[in-house]
Amino acid sequence: MDYTKVKEALEARGFTVTVCPSKDIASAYLNEVIDGTSVGFGGSMTLKEMGLFSSLSRHNKVYSHWNTPEWRTGAEVLADAAHAEVFLSSVNGLAETGEIINIDGTGNRVASTLYGHKKVYFVVGRNKLAPTYDDALWRARNIASPQNARRLGVQTPCAAKGDKCYDCKSPERICRALVVLWEAVKSCEMEVVLVDEDLGY
Repeated sequence: MDYTKVKEALEARGFTVTVCPSKDIASAYLNEVIDGTSVGFGGSMTLKEMGLFSSLSRHNKVYSHWNTPEWRTGAEVLADAAHAEVFLSSVNGLAETGEIINIDGTGNRVASTLYGHKKVYFVVGRNKLAPTYDDALWRARNIASPQNARRLGVQTPCAAKGDKCYDCKSPERICRALVVLWEAVKSCEMEVVLVDEDLGY
């Protein structure tokens, strides 16, 4: 896949961009550049499929609420992740024009992609790309969110049917916050790691 257009668009918006031909190479790259520091994880099937919690934990202090030790609470781990030097997330949609879109329920993931860390990495499989901002937003709402709702087993129309967003008012709705990065924020470094494989939702 040719990433020239999206790479140029992201760089014009202030993001550093690294393109990796596989998840194994992307994992090796991240383990090289993230070393001897504290790392927070946002909930991400992409990061899980890459085995990054295990590999990065060998030489960093990694905090992921999906990997909460039995002697700690999820809230404690979320707080530590929010204060880590480095934060890792994926995206729900990435436009070839450079906009990054994430939808969240708890808010920890999107909050940490905006503020509080020295560096944020977005690890993005090729399936997350869409031609335009509107297409990326549609993807985030109608592909990523229903699949995440099904994974979590919530009682929402999108989880039941798995076909689209119904803009529901369910008390179990997981789509509660939408964040669009038009530019890299000023508070920290931001890098997008593009992976030429399908990863996550």
